[in-house]
Amino acid sequence: MKRFIVVLNCIGAIALLSGLVMRMLLPEYYAVVYICGAVLFALTQFLLRPAHKGVVIQRLVAQQQLAGLLLIAAGVLMFTHYNNEWIVILLCGTLIELYTVFRISREMDRLR
Repeated sequence: MKRFIVVLNCIGAIALLSGLVMRMLLPEYYAVVYICGAVLFALTQFLLRPAHKGVVIQRLVAQQQLAGLLLIAAGVLMFTHYNNEWIVILLCGTLIELYTVFRISREMDRLR
C-alpha cells in the first residue's frame, strides 16, 4: 500500500510541474492538469505517516500538509484568471514544502 501511495505522490508531482509548464504551451488546460496534480500530491501527504512520532516530526508533517493545501488553493485561484495572486500562494506552499522535506529527513536521521 505504501508503494502505491509513493507512486501516486510521484504522479502528482509530475502533474504539478507539467501544469506549470503547460501555462506557456497550452494556456487553456494548464489549470486542470495542475489542480489534479495538486490534489494527488496533497492527498498522498495526508496518507503517508512517518515512522517516528516525535513532537518535532508531527509539527513538520502538519506544516507539510498545510503546504499541500496551499498548492490546492493556488490551483483554485488559477481558475479565476483575475490576476496572478495564485503565484504568491504557490510560492508559499513550495517554500514550506521544501523546508519540511529537508527538516523531516534531518530529524529522522537524528532520531536513528
